Amino acid sequence: MMSRRVRARRFLVQFLIVTAAVLGIAAVALFLLLMDAEQKSRKEDTSRQPEIFDAVPKQAEEMHSAEQESDQMAEMPSKPEDEQIVTQSTLNETNEDLFAASGIHEECFRLIEDIIETDVRYGFPGAQLAVMRGGRLIYANAWGSKNAYLPDGTPNPDGGKVDNDTLYDLASVSKIIGVNYALQKLVSEGRLTLDEHVTDYLGERFSADTLEIRYKDGTDADLETQRQWKAALTLRELLMHQGGFPADPRYFNPYINAATQEYDPDSENVLFAGNGADEATRQATVEAICRTPLLYEPGTKTVYSDTDYMILGLVVESITGKDLDTCLKEEFCNPMGLTHVTYNPLQHGFSATDCAATELNGNTRDGYITFDGIRTYTLQGEVHDEKAWYSMGGVSGHAGLFSNATDLARLGNLMLSGKIGDRIVFTPEVIRDFTAPKSPEAKNWGLGWWRQGDAQRTKYFGTGAGDGVFGHQGWTGTLLMIDPERELVIAFLTNKINSPVTDKKSNANKFNGNWYTTSTLGFVPEILYRGMDEDTDVTGALEEVIDQLVADAEEAVTSRMPDSHPAVKNRDSKREIAMRFSEETGG
Repeated sequence: MMSRRVRARRFLVQFLIVTAAVLGIAAVALFLLLMDAEQKSRKEDTSRQPEIFDAVPKQAEEMHSAEQESDQMAEMPSKPEDEQIVTQSTLNETNEDLFAASGIHEECFRLIEDIIETDVRYGFPGAQLAVMRGGRLIYANAWGSKNAYLPDGTPNPDGGKVDNDTLYDLASVSKIIGVNYALQKLVSEGRLTLDEHVTDYLGERFSADTLEIRYKDGTDADLETQRQWKAALTLRELLMHQGGFPADPRYFNPYINAATQEYDPDSENVLFAGNGADEATRQATVEAICRTPLLYEPGTKTVYSDTDYMILGLVVESITGKDLDTCLKEEFCNPMGLTHVTYNPLQHGFSATDCAATELNGNTRDGYITFDGIRTYTLQGEVHDEKAWYSMGGVSGHAGLFSNATDLARLGNLMLSGKIGDRIVFTPEVIRDFTAPKSPEAKNWGLGWWRQGDAQRTKYFGTGAGDGVFGHQGWTGTLLMIDPERELVIAFLTNKINSPVTDKKSNANKFNGNWYTTSTLGFVPEILYRGMDEDTDVTGALEEVIDQLVADAEEAVTSRMPDSHPAVKNRDSKREIAMRFSEETGG
């Protein structure tokens, strides 16, 4: 028989084993609860604004655990390693090391924020900014309202706050992302040469169907000469905006004077193709483009024309067999894991409240323009550009694309690397050819790209930009700027036209938002360049910028303007900023 002492020892051993097992299970459960709480905390942190993204070594990126990334991986393809966001912090909580890593002084970002925030308080609609440096997203922020005003021009209390996911109507920045990128990739792959003719893709009808219109400011060439010019027209000439087309043929408006190309309710537009925003209207518009005579001989002058890129978009679709939206997503956005870039957002899973609104009363300029079929409601999630919407159904080579600033900046960064991951999409030769000056006399133009040239684009790129800086601007208030030498990418998006027309009798295209500093766009790179790669006190340099902004704002005000005029509000905004900066710096 087992002794009492042996039984006691056995009981004690069994008791200890059970106790250890219970404690082990409890410890595991506690560990899992702590991990879950940490993950939730991290997700909550990512919603804070502004965001500063630390430029850390690649080894640190690889230390991300599978648990941290599992939620995102289930929804989208992984971003290339050079675009993964590692750490983030708000400006108020960050330290100087984050800004030192970016090479840009913290004071520059603070001043940019102050300008936009103060303009918003004084009546500017809203904005979004993303900055990349050295292939890293280092800053993202958003301000203001998605829909700042009601149709009657009074402030909208329920406009919704802009965040970093809000989509903006890119307007003409679409030319670059939607068309240039596709063309650059096709040329890199050897599938296209730029000296091919438009008739190779649109057929002989492009020249044969040309009508005779005697433009007021045209060369007065006869019809046979017009047809010869169009038959010889190349893709390169369209990219250089030397294709000969008028700046803005309004195929959607039945009341356009053919000679002047201006709106005239007493005239009949001979190039009218309908405004149904459907496939039938799109095909009728392509036919109207083929009928459109040229304003001048191709290659002899530069006239910025949307028609150039409407045609180039059709060429891309002809070669790829895909519409521009599908082409962009399959070739660029999906491989890069970008989910906030699209044409026609309301048809692709986004709601109106996911988008920043543009014009308050459709395309009427607050009632100044009217025709059957014109939109009269506030435009939110529909492209503002009339030709893109009415003529092309929202997908056109010249306009139509929506994006947030962070995804746009990542797309812009492709012009620095030419790669998605390890895969080359733009060869160095193609990047060089598309961004080089189109001629010694026109250094401010590349192939589609706008260039700084001999300080010719300082309004948008700032005075600190070198001659090789390039990018593009959009009419709704958008900017993409790329500096290869500094490895800098800026995506700055506003919806300045989401505001009343100031005086539709004197200028129906000038909205209240146009009067504010934020709408000028170029103040952002101007300020960033003042505090970039210099280990010095930037107070004096930033004070110079502020003094100039105040002077510009005061110059825009006349004695006849009431206090409610947006120019007056902008002046008061700049004075407040100057006073605050002086108080904070002891100036």
